[in-house]
Amino acid sequence: MAAALTTTFAPDFRAALPSGGALLGLDLGTQTIGTAFCDAGWRFASPGKTLKRGKFGADRQALAALVAERGVVGVVIGLPLNMDGSEGPRSQSSRAYARNVAEVLNLPVLLWDERWSTASAESALIAQDMSRARRADRIDAAAAAVILQAAIDALAGGLD
Repeated sequence: MAAALTTTFAPDFRAALPSGGALLGLDLGTQTIGTAFCDAGWRFASPGKTLKRGKFGADRQALAALVAERGVVGVVIGLPLNMDGSEGPRSQSSRAYARNVAEVLNLPVLLWDERWSTASAESALIAQDMSRARRADRIDAAAAAVILQAAIDALAGGLD
């Protein structure tokens, strides 16, 4: 496994992974981090916990515990692009966070376009007739699952 790989190119990420294995998806917010996990065969992503975001040291401990608990072999982090595909300050912040995660967890990290992930997650939660208050608690983890599902669909299909 390639240590400290951070990429936006799915084939590079896939090449750095063993065949299969659980992946961790992250939706980085300013105050919270939504998490999601997929099965070892990369078929289904499911929402996980929503973590309170703090200093990176505290985040690192929480993420390391999730990685150990689930046997995670790689991480997919949402990359917040502008609607025209350009990158802004939030993208740069996510890239820096991804580099830190790759280094401290010694896992490959894939940055994945997260445009429309929150809107898609919100629609799915509304379709489940979830209350507004409960949606607010679950939206970040649901968005992480949308991001992770899009990435594993591309990885399984050999696309980027």
